[in-house]
Amino acid sequence: MEPRINLITLGVGELTRSIGFYEALGLPRFQYESDNIAFFELNGSWLALYPKEALADDVGLSTQGSGFCGVTLAHNVTSREAVDRVMSAALRVGAQLVKPAQEAFWGGYSGYFADPDGFIWEVAHVPQFWIGPKPEDET
Repeated sequence: MEPRINLITLGVGELTRSIGFYEALGLPRFQYESDNIAFFELNGSWLALYPKEALADDVGLSTQGSGFCGVTLAHNVTSREAVDRVMSAALRVGAQLVKPAQEAFWGGYSGYFADPDGFIWEVAHVPQFWIGPKPEDET
């Protein structure tokens, strides 16, 4: 297996609502003709949104159960100020605050929000994990 993740698929409750949320955060939606799935092209990978019931059916698992599933998604930015800007932007478009941005025990700066389906995103400034050129604007 090669060391990369090409696609992350989130099983969402309301596809249209989730598409609007990620578009409002500025993720570029890939034009794909389907009413059942949406793709967002990221730098080096893809984010897909697919109805939760359909995804569970495809995997062959039940959608029953709740609580923390043991997975978070992370977005590393170039500064502490960028963490605050991205967190604020997410909250403005409907995210729920899970943990305010703050100094982290591991030396960085990060906060957590939940998207409309409860998927937990960390926004962090971790300079040693930065990949690629420094973006001009990270809102």
